[in-house]
Amino acid sequence: MRTKKTRAQRFSVHTGSLRDNIAATYEDVARRDDVEVLDNLDDDLALPKGGMQVRGEYTMYGHFFFLRKLLDNAEKVRFFLDQDSAFRAACLWAFSDRIREGRCDAFYVRINAEATIDEKRRILAENRRRMTAMKQLHPELKDWRVKLLMIKEKMTQMVNIGKWQDRWVEYPFPNMGEPEKAVCYLMDIQRYDEDHLAWLYNKASLYAIDRFFMQVRRRLSLLERPISSSASLGRRWFGYGPYKPVMVGKLLDIFRVFYNFVEVGKNNQTPAMRLGLAKGKITVEDIIYYHNKAA
Repeated sequence: MRTKKTRAQRFSVHTGSLRDNIAATYEDVARRDDVEVLDNLDDDLALPKGGMQVRGEYTMYGHFFFLRKLLDNAEKVRFFLDQDSAFRAACLWAFSDRIREGRCDAFYVRINAEATIDEKRRILAENRRRMTAMKQLHPELKDWRVKLLMIKEKMTQMVNIGKWQDRWVEYPFPNMGEPEKAVCYLMDIQRYDEDHLAWLYNKASLYAIDRFFMQVRRRLSLLERPISSSASLGRRWFGYGPYKPVMVGKLLDIFRVFYNFVEVGKNNQTPAMRLGLAKGKITVEDIIYYHNKAA
């Protein structure tokens, strides 16, 4: 399960190397009065003057405890989290007993989302050369064995980063969606052998949730990225922003149903089909006229 903050929710934009950006995020968190607070309130970010807004950390804890209830019968749950201490605290607290039982794992995943197309192509070309060289060194091994070997090699080069000395592994197989990636296993209990842990690092990804966010931005005009102009002195505005925030929740509910049950992916299956929640694609007409058919 992948959990991620939107880019606009992050503390600041760092433009160094991936490792430098990870370290800078830890420094941002360490400067907070409370590391579990989701957003720092300052002159640029404040609670509304009128009405009520639920604090982000309350929503975060509620989200993870709700997931705990939904996933009660799941034999095993693994979370791939954007690098954020609020995510970490809420996830580990809500699933603490299952973590102790070995039924839940959590990983930080950090992506270099600022890489240009040319940089992505260069990174992929370098990886292909490394893979080819490793296969020449081990011609007797199948490709998946070579891949496992390269991940385990990176595991020997783990680096401790940040105030809490979290151990990060550089993922050696980039793609255009995640050109540079580092992964951190958040459990203190080392319950897996080296091969098993290597495959867990291999699974760690934020691609699915990134793709979902991208489609939300493109298809729901109310949630488009904010617009800046040369005359706005750095201020941003939402051209199609709703006057009633409740409409955002309603639109997201509709879109989630469409995304999970109607839209098929490359394998001609919907997410619900891949999870075993649906036997086939459900059409928009099936959803709209469901009550009439049931009657």
